[in-house]
Parts: sequence; structure tokens; C-alpha cells
Amino acid sequence: MAEKLVITAALCGGATRKEQNPNVPYTPEEFAREASRAEEAGAAIVHVHFRDPDTGLPSADPVLIDEVVQAIQESSGVLLNISTGFQGPFLPQESRKLGIERHSPELASLNPGTMNFCIVNHKSGEIIYDWTFENPMKLTIEYGTLMKEKGIKPELECFALAHVQNALFLAKHHDFLVQPLHFSIVIGVTGGVPFSPDIISTFIHMLPPGSTWQGIGVGPFCFPVAMASAIHGGHIRVGLEDNIYVDYTTKELSKGNWDQVEKAVQIARIAGREVATPKDAREIYSLPEKQK
Repeated sequence: MAEKLVITAALCGGATRKEQNPNVPYTPEEFAREASRAEEAGAAIVHVHFRDPDTGLPSADPVLIDEVVQAIQESSGVLLNISTGFQGPFLPQESRKLGIERHSPELASLNPGTMNFCIVNHKSGEIIYDWTFENPMKLTIEYGTLMKEKGIKPELECFALAHVQNALFLAKHHDFLVQPLHFSIVIGVTGGVPFSPDIISTFIHMLPPGSTWQGIGVGPFCFPVAMASAIHGGHIRVGLEDNIYVDYTTKELSKGNWDQVEKAVQIARIAGREVATPKDAREIYSLPEKQK
């Protein structure tokens, strides 16, 4: 429990839009602002998806990708994590690796399993959005191999216990996963796993000794999962990708990613954990120094 706690701000994802929260970033300038403010608030890492500046839809425009990465790196000293995961149903699967083909961020998400990915009305039971998030093993191996070639640390994004098992299989039989492994435990997606102490405990006990992990709570589970992560020795991800509210009970919208980071800092301190700087995070996650 003495280890410092790393906070990641997921600046925007493949789904949340300005119609839900006007502070979701679309443009390079907005990404730069959000990264800088998140760092000031206590984030060591920012996780990014790329969005069309005009429509807000997921984008695989290489020019835009370059502009967003440059804007973040010029505006802040945070470590960069680029998604190779959920991009929405409208982009070809191959576009998911474009960000790590063009750049060498410190980390990138890597998904070791397929799942149902649904948005539902929990009161009525209505299925609003129903999609299969496809991550065949051959794709995970392809993306993971590219990450190893470029010196990028895979962040194994696990929405289910089976995904951890898949990651352990890949680590045993393929050489692109270098120990110690780093995991994201994603809680609250319909099609994945619910939030409960038993679920958190089971995930933790499945991880290899020496691994690092962060908890990701979607929607109303954002800060409860952050609390559980801080208490159990994990790290925290918050941000407008996963959650549009800074206070879910009052439905107070986040003013940006930064106020969720501020809340994560408070949670870390309540748990008796010091918040990690980007330099600390590089050491904790066993990341090599990037060549200038």
C-alpha cells in the first residue's frame, strides 16, 4: 500500500459526445487543453481515442491523429496511452492500429478477448446499443507484436475474467508480452462484469505476481471502482471516456477531465496513497525512457 498511485485520464472514447457533455474533446486544441489541465490536477497519463472535429465520430484520419498527438505532447508532460480498442462500429477493424503505427506512445490498450458490448436502460431493460466488440486472438497477437517492436507497453484491457485468462495464455506462448504485465480491469459494461467486491477480488487473484493494474469503472461505477482500486493496491482511471459526471448522485456534469482527476486524487489520499507523477508512473509501470 506504500506504492504511489497512478491516475490516468481517459480524455474521450469512441462513444461519449458533446451532446452528453460539452467538454468532451474533439479537436487537437481541445485535447491539448484537457491533457494540460488533467496533468495539473494530478494525472500522470492520458488515454486517447481520435474524433472527427466536426462530427465527433471516431476518426482514423492520419493527419488528425498526428495533430492530436503533437498537441498533447507540446502542451503537457503526461505519458501517452493510445487506444487500439473500441472505435465504434463504423470504422474498419484495421484502423484501430493506425495510432500505434504512426507513433510510439508509452502505452497502448490491447484487448485480449471478444465480448458483447451493450448500452442499456437499467430501469426498463431496453437495449439501446448492441454491438460485438471483436478481438480475435490473431488480432491481439498482431497488435501486441507491433507494440513490442515499437517499445510500447501493452495495457491489457480486460472486460471479463476470461480476458485475463487469454492474456495469461498469450504471455505463456508468445513473446510480445514482457513481464511485468499491466492490466486494466473494466467494470460496469453490459456484456462484461458488474461491480462487486467478489469480482474485484477474483480479478486481483488471477493476475501474475508483480503485475500492475488499474480499475476502470464505467458510468455510475467510476468512483466506486476508483475507491476499490486505491484500497486494494491498484491504480485509477477516470475521465470523459468512461463517465460524464463528476457527481453521479446529483448528475453534476464534469467541467472537463480535470475535475474527475481531482476527485481521484482525493480518493488516493483517503486510501493513504501518494499520487504518482509521470516520472513515477514510468518507474511503477516499468516503462523505458523514450529516446529524444
